[in-house]
Amino acid sequence: MRFSISLILIYSLFALTSCAQAPPVNLPEVESPAFSDKLERLLNFSVPTIGVQELADAKDQYLILDTREKEEYDISHIPAAKFAGYKNFDWAFLENTPKDQAIVLYCSVGYRSEKIGEKLKDKGFTNVQNLYGSIFEWANADLPLIDGQGKETKKVHTYSGRWAKWVEDGELIKVW
Repeated sequence: MRFSISLILIYSLFALTSCAQAPPVNLPEVESPAFSDKLERLLNFSVPTIGVQELADAKDQYLILDTREKEEYDISHIPAAKFAGYKNFDWAFLENTPKDQAIVLYCSVGYRSEKIGEKLKDKGFTNVQNLYGSIFEWANADLPLIDGQGKETKKVHTYSGRWAKWVEDGELIKVW
């Protein structure tokens, strides 16, 4: 009987650990090793990642979708990003979009955008990437942000005070 229970426990443990995906070997660099560790624990890596500098260097090649809530987007967002939302994701953006369109998704740190990326993949989109570190890392890298009126800003919506510590650039204004 003990042997059967042990076998069941070992099998269950194997089944649970085989479902989790390990982080890719070549993750994009982020400014803070502690933030990278947090992201590695938070994300499933079910959607390929792209680094902020890679996106900044070629942002015209991507459809960039902000998957945060409207209040967050209006505080600041990546230039050229379209608001798509999270709770009520706006599928209208993708109505006439080819399934192989290069799409980059982001949110605060990458969790919500990864979930939207999974849904896009389920709907047949084949070229979807999650911005590693999302807008927090974009801001930490001192890349430009604009507000809801299209004006450059130093404000970043940090989701909550608990998450604000991951925006490390002292010149940024943290809002939640």
